[in-house]
Amino acid sequence: MRGLLETFGPLSDWSDFAGSWDSLEPDAYLANVGLHRRRRHAVFSATGETIAREPHQPHYQSRDYNTLQGGIERWFAPVPPEIADSASLRSILQFCRSFFGGLAPEVVNWHIELHQFRIEARAGEPGQPTPEGVHRDGVDYVLVLLIDRMNIASGTTTIHAADGSLLGSFTLTHALDAALVDDSRVFHGVTPVEPEDPAQASHRDVLVVTFRRRV
Repeated sequence: MRGLLETFGPLSDWSDFAGSWDSLEPDAYLANVGLHRRRRHAVFSATGETIAREPHQPHYQSRDYNTLQGGIERWFAPVPPEIADSASLRSILQFCRSFFGGLAPEVVNWHIELHQFRIEARAGEPGQPTPEGVHRDGVDYVLVLLIDRMNIASGTTTIHAADGSLLGSFTLTHALDAALVDDSRVFHGVTPVEPEDPAQASHRDVLVVTFRRRV
């Protein structure tokens, strides 16, 4: 994956990029149900080969795609400019534009959302990477890129057919391990994570990038 990304630009600031997960704000919406997640959010657009950041706006999913928190506008802390403009993120976005654009060459304009997620696991309180369960995101394509795992067990990605049957599973274990998902064809989820050593802090950090065609 590193080799693929570096064909679209450098990852020279990866350390600072990955380190930004240490200062994510709590997800206040999930706190209401006792789950521990931190996140930031940003919106971009892609026209041809040009990718531009859009004004900060809420993240919205219908209840058809998110039964837990769908149907409401959720305002998350914005990704700071130095991360949005970082070489690493720009390389990731250009890779996604090329890869997903190759799957849908008829699409000229894309709506892009990115989410920085940190899932925290505590003794007796497993972290829930996908608290909404096995789901679709309501977009065209999804990149899930692992940033870091610390003192974490499990967190297995599962891919399902429309009838719920399991098609396959795998675990993202090293930085830059990735899942590329055709959201119109399959459902996906991630199993709960637990600390390997309950006495120590633990987290699972991922970057999620979604592409949805503009109509």
